[in-house]
Amino acid sequence: MRVDGLYDCVKLDTMPQQSSFFGLFAKKALYQCVLMVLVVFFLSSTAVAHHPSLHIDYPNYWPFFSRDEDGNMEGFFYDIITEAFIRMDMRASWHEYPWGRCQVNVQCGEASAMISVPTKERLEYTVTHKHSFYMKDLTIFTSIDHPKIKKIEAVTSIEDILRLDLSVVTYVGNGWNDTHIKSRGIKTYQTPRLKNVWQMLANKRADIAIEWPGAAWAHIVSEGVSDKIVQTEVVVASMPFHLLVRKGELFVERLEEFDRIIVEMQEEGLIDEMVRKYVKVGP
Repeated sequence: MRVDGLYDCVKLDTMPQQSSFFGLFAKKALYQCVLMVLVVFFLSSTAVAHHPSLHIDYPNYWPFFSRDEDGNMEGFFYDIITEAFIRMDMRASWHEYPWGRCQVNVQCGEASAMISVPTKERLEYTVTHKHSFYMKDLTIFTSIDHPKIKKIEAVTSIEDILRLDLSVVTYVGNGWNDTHIKSRGIKTYQTPRLKNVWQMLANKRADIAIEWPGAAWAHIVSEGVSDKIVQTEVVVASMPFHLLVRKGELFVERLEEFDRIIVEMQEEGLIDEMVRKYVKVGP
């Protein structure tokens, strides 16, 4: 920032000579103004330096991350990351895109980070921390009076689902189901809308559904079928969620610190409390 340039833009020498007193007054006022601008500039720079920001891309997926009617961020993934960053004297800027675009943006450097399950492909261009901050359990649901309910409750693997010749109902675009269930030859029924899964299951148009209870029960209750569906204790898979940071970002150097804080928040019971704020488990 050039102080001399700012001074030159004010043509004090064009003032009448007889107004020298006012000219001196104006010069003093100008210098004070310049000083104030410099102070504000340096204070702002210091504030930014003390509160670095990480650009995070996310898909709109309640209750992980979303925006309310006023445009404010909400969701327990958002709350967890925000609290961890406060403890690190960090900030995050959140930018919404479709999930596929989020991954491309991080890979190409348009974004610095995203939140997802670490996979071999994603770890080719990102770095993450040791401990997941949330485990998303995929649990078996079935109709409450299913004739094979005892056998369903005894399932221990996807192989058991195949052996029992059970059919699965899910929603269109469920990548996990396509990879781990449908590809194994297990009969799969798909519906365009997630909430329709529960109507189909209640009406016995499939034997089981494999979904995350945190989102499932809200739909089960809203569809009025909570008296027809039961959640078993069978967890088919657990999906660990991490903060994935693009390789080369400065924040990579602070991932160990982030990991320690996540463990600290888990031990405090704070993460469980944040999840309960949004998630209804059971009818």
